[in-house]
Amino acid sequence: MTSRNRSTQSSESAPTPSPRRRTVVKAAATAGIAVVAAPLATALPARAASDAPAFLHGVASGDPLPDGVLLWTRVTPTADATPGSGVGPDTEVSWVVATDKALTNIVSKGSTTATAASDHTVKADIRGLAPATDYWFRFSAGPTDSPVARTRTAPAADATVSGLRFGVVSCANWEAGYFAPYRHLAARGDLDAWLHLGDYIYEYGTGEYGTRGTVVRAHAPTHEIITLADYRTRHGKYKTDTDLQALHAKAPVIAIWDDHEFANDSWSGGAENHTEGAEGTWTARQAAAKQAYFEWMPVRPAIAGTTYRRLRFGKLADLSLLDLRSFRSQQVSAGSGSVDDPERTITGRAQLDWLKAGLKASDTTWRLVGNSVMISPFAIGSLSADLLKPLAKLLGLPQDGLALNTDQWDGYTDDRRELLAHLRSNAITNTVFLTGDIHMAWANDVPVDAGTYPLSASAATEFVVTSVTSDNLDDILKVSPGVVSTVAAPVIQLANRHVHWVDTDRHGYGVLDITAARAQMDYYVVSDKTKADATSSWERSYRTRSGTQKVERAYDPV
Repeated sequence: MTSRNRSTQSSESAPTPSPRRRTVVKAAATAGIAVVAAPLATALPARAASDAPAFLHGVASGDPLPDGVLLWTRVTPTADATPGSGVGPDTEVSWVVATDKALTNIVSKGSTTATAASDHTVKADIRGLAPATDYWFRFSAGPTDSPVARTRTAPAADATVSGLRFGVVSCANWEAGYFAPYRHLAARGDLDAWLHLGDYIYEYGTGEYGTRGTVVRAHAPTHEIITLADYRTRHGKYKTDTDLQALHAKAPVIAIWDDHEFANDSWSGGAENHTEGAEGTWTARQAAAKQAYFEWMPVRPAIAGTTYRRLRFGKLADLSLLDLRSFRSQQVSAGSGSVDDPERTITGRAQLDWLKAGLKASDTTWRLVGNSVMISPFAIGSLSADLLKPLAKLLGLPQDGLALNTDQWDGYTDDRRELLAHLRSNAITNTVFLTGDIHMAWANDVPVDAGTYPLSASAATEFVVTSVTSDNLDDILKVSPGVVSTVAAPVIQLANRHVHWVDTDRHGYGVLDITAARAQMDYYVVSDKTKADATSSWERSYRTRSGTQKVERAYDPV
């Protein structure tokens, strides 16, 4: 792996911020409501067995701006104040931000009160920082200091930026394995930020998702999460993972949610994995999931209660982040013909108009779209062959007849048609969709008309990353990675000429490297998701050159 020289200053040479920057700080504890349910038991590390405040869930930062970043932590004020318990005293939490890891040149500091109403989570929205600069921060409560973590601000809006590098991940099922992809991304030390494209947590009870009977490590709580206390407990369990903590401590995260932060195949009025009545109302469950998410994630809700928002990284790129669960119509069956109904939507009218307007107004070289489910068309006449039946099951497809995943944009073709027509009619180039969800790695052109492609035009490109741990085909069939891809990939590509590559079998992550000339995704795989010490290796790279709207293979990682 080659390193890229950065033009930004190191912490040792960073200029001392002005007095004005020192004083512009905005902080708030996350909003919440008191939990009235009985506390749910959560196993705590041994070091929580005292009444001294403790930072058991790490520290994190997110949503970098040219002048600021959002900081996050969770304090455990007493041993019984576990996530979701609803108990524990109000606790003052302070923070400092500095230009050096030793925290000697402090540029911002402040404090707030962590309460049971916000599950003792804390957010500090720091402003007045310098653009494109590394900072270090730490929280404190009583005699206890948190670990020191690094973050980084975005470049100035009008800055000429030579390059950007983002880690890209999705779909991390705690029970399916260890989070080695997070550890390997944290070890790089060269990320401007990392993108989590959804399914940061999973809602199922122990042994209820994926291969069943092969639980590597059990969830907490062990039952399916439904209430606010449940969702808080599950988020808290995830945040005890040392590999996840390491990545949060190395670079700011930019996150969107998909369905499993709520329930499988969720839509605006319900979910496949929600039984109205027996599991309460969907309205209450969705509200609980959203509240816990915003408490436990360093994410700014730009539009109240959603994750759609836009970040800018100088003149090189802007990043539109989508919420494809809060406003969508209910999924339909593939053969119903309703997928083309113009009344059906995956984005909602307001979000689609916001996305179109942002793409048209953008003056950056690249327009990135954080997109939780695949936008590229994917259809096969039949997947009835015995070896491909698990592929149909994994993708939620019928095993006979038209194989179409209606949970993706394929189930909402009018929204996709309108968006792609907008890109074409306004000559909007260099739009790259960054996608998770499907537990496979893909490199796609995004055709205006898949049926006539490649004779017809491509409106954009798409890089899809595989899962961190969630099951894919080699897990389902219990075969060595790569075996199924040799059969499934050619079938998929033959029927979908815009698909340049698909790997149905492996787990890992991506690294997106952007320059003015090209956007390149390097795909990495881990050796064994069930091993805590799994190794990582480069698998392939694909890029799109500026102005082409097409993907091509690159033969070296950057």
